[in-house]
Amino acid sequence: MTLIKTRYANVYKDSNTGKFLYQVFLGRDALGRSRFKKGRRNQLRKPFKSAREAYQEAQRIKQEYLNIDLDNISYSYFMKEKFLPKYRGDVEATTYETHKIMFLKGIDYFEDMLLKKITVAECEEYRTWLLTNSGYSQSYASLVYTAFRQSLDYAVEIKLIPSNPALETKAIPKGRAVAKYWTKVEFEKVLSCISTDSFYEQLIYITFLFFYRMGCRVSEGSALTWRNVDLVNGKVSFIQNIHYKNKMDYTISPYLKNDASRRTVTLDNELLQVLKDWKRLQEKYNVKNFVLSYDDTPLNKSTLSRWLKKYAQLAGVPRVNGRGLRHSNASYLIAELGADVLTVSHRLGHKTPMTTLKYHAHMFSDNDLVIASKMENSMSIQPAEKSEVEFNGNQYLGDGKIVGMPKVCQNKKKTA
Repeated sequence: MTLIKTRYANVYKDSNTGKFLYQVFLGRDALGRSRFKKGRRNQLRKPFKSAREAYQEAQRIKQEYLNIDLDNISYSYFMKEKFLPKYRGDVEATTYETHKIMFLKGIDYFEDMLLKKITVAECEEYRTWLLTNSGYSQSYASLVYTAFRQSLDYAVEIKLIPSNPALETKAIPKGRAVAKYWTKVEFEKVLSCISTDSFYEQLIYITFLFFYRMGCRVSEGSALTWRNVDLVNGKVSFIQNIHYKNKMDYTISPYLKNDASRRTVTLDNELLQVLKDWKRLQEKYNVKNFVLSYDDTPLNKSTLSRWLKKYAQLAGVPRVNGRGLRHSNASYLIAELGADVLTVSHRLGHKTPMTTLKYHAHMFSDNDLVIASKMENSMSIQPAEKSEVEFNGNQYLGDGKIVGMPKVCQNKKKTA
């Protein structure tokens, strides 16, 4: 059977029978799968006589679905039954798991309040609570409130409410959060606290060194397998991501944050040799797949966080998280090695160099001193002894003076 589109939305013609039918999208279920309603007959169970008749029935079905208990639908019901299933189908699994927590904050706050009863005043109270009594940082409160606004946008989209009241309140500014990172000296202190006598602790040493020198995202490093590492030519290809639940439940995905994230980065010879030695050691313990692993399962983000906390305390340096290691790499490339913004952008897998500047522009400040020092004596600066231009403007006087300029800036008459 082949379905032929008609000029009416959601209405098709069966090429075999010549009869009309409708197919209406009704959102997604809890697993993110699309739900459709199909039909070839009207309410009286009679086949459609025309495409227009099928269209009218499709519109009735959509309206019936969207208006189920409209007067009594709560914010909690809307989020659990409509928004979250839809959102789960729209984004990557890792994004859903991360952002779901922020959407749940709104559910906890509004609970069974009717969706249509959420007013501008109610939104303002939620905004104030996030900033004062929630205990969240301003940057996190900003993310939570943005998520709440996003949910109400969808309620407007599917015609559950006429407008989004949250948009009539001010957004919560993210604030000026300064990402923590390790300088080269601090990182060297951390490495000096890690013994490589045991296989497990050597993994910690390799992991810290790899993230600090390569600057990849934690999910990219956790998903890295030896098939992505060219030990002959000294290259690492970041082409996959990981959705991690536990050691026995994870998914390797070819989808990265953006197109620029799919990149091949050159290894320095020092790190290349470290990885060659590490691979041989892994093979003795029958670990043959994941690079940053001691049992051939992917590295867990929470495990990395525990390692970073423990060794930061031992070394007496600020604690950083996985993102802090990535930020540390940017600092290392810019402040220590003098890398240009295009190189840094490529190695970090940023979408554009503007993204690099957005987060790391302050690290390029030392380059200003270098440029200023290079300007000195870089050109021959010598004014002409006599003007070869005749000025006729009102501001130029015959004696060589310019009206309105300080005397120090005016030409002096030569004395005989």
